[in-house]
Amino acid sequence: MDWRDIAGNWVLTPSRPEAILHFLGGAFVATAPQLTYRTLLESLADEGYAVVATPFVNTLDHRAIARDVLRSFNRAYDYLEHRVFRQEYIPVYGIGHSMGSKLHLLIGSQFQQERAGNILISFNNYSARRAIPFAEQVYQFGSQFSQFTSQFLQLAPDLARMDVEFTPSPEETFRLIGEQYTVKRNLLVKFTNDDIDQTRPLHDVLMPRFPELTTVQILKGNHLTPLGQDIKWQAGSNFSPFDAIGQFVRQEATRDLNQLRHTLKAWLNPLSVL
Repeated sequence: MDWRDIAGNWVLTPSRPEAILHFLGGAFVATAPQLTYRTLLESLADEGYAVVATPFVNTLDHRAIARDVLRSFNRAYDYLEHRVFRQEYIPVYGIGHSMGSKLHLLIGSQFQQERAGNILISFNNYSARRAIPFAEQVYQFGSQFSQFTSQFLQLAPDLARMDVEFTPSPEETFRLIGEQYTVKRNLLVKFTNDDIDQTRPLHDVLMPRFPELTTVQILKGNHLTPLGQDIKWQAGSNFSPFDAIGQFVRQEATRDLNQLRHTLKAWLNPLSVL
């Protein structure tokens, strides 16, 4: 199964998919989700889910980004519905990581759409000023890709100014979610070693709206766990102590990501884990 560019989205299309997953990544690594989130997204496609990963460039106007990624997804969805799958009905789920979670929440609060549910991983809703030190963590991951580094350097001077703020602001975002968010079924994922996660205040906003359909899962890992890549280790013809160390490192590096994949699979299709 190979990635395809459909209407500006990166798409994986298994035959007769269980559902379509609209994926939005975190700030500064969302420009190439088919690379930065490759292992996670390809594993979901292997489970029979179509993946539509929409790239975006980070700006201060998150409302505009939400509108644009929804338009981009809708173009891909129309193509898949009429030319590829031709099924009577395919449910659509949103999956967001970090800023991608905020965008899915804005889409569900401000624009007409139909979602069977949303998976919101490592949600954060900090102000522009507080985003500066958090962006540096992702910058370290993205420094190997020139487009991520360039995007960070372009936005950093704006974030450093005292008079700028994201649109909508953090306060306005929570107000919109509390008053207008329409996606009833939600999975909130928080990692144990994530200092910038704001899942708890999001849970407090969503629970009064959808108390029976809001689920929280706390998993081992950190803010960058969804970006983890599977480390391939080829043992030599004679298994050596060095090979044993390599296998151990591979298991440790993929353990948290595998737990995340299992959690998403179980929530999307509870019968799949019975």
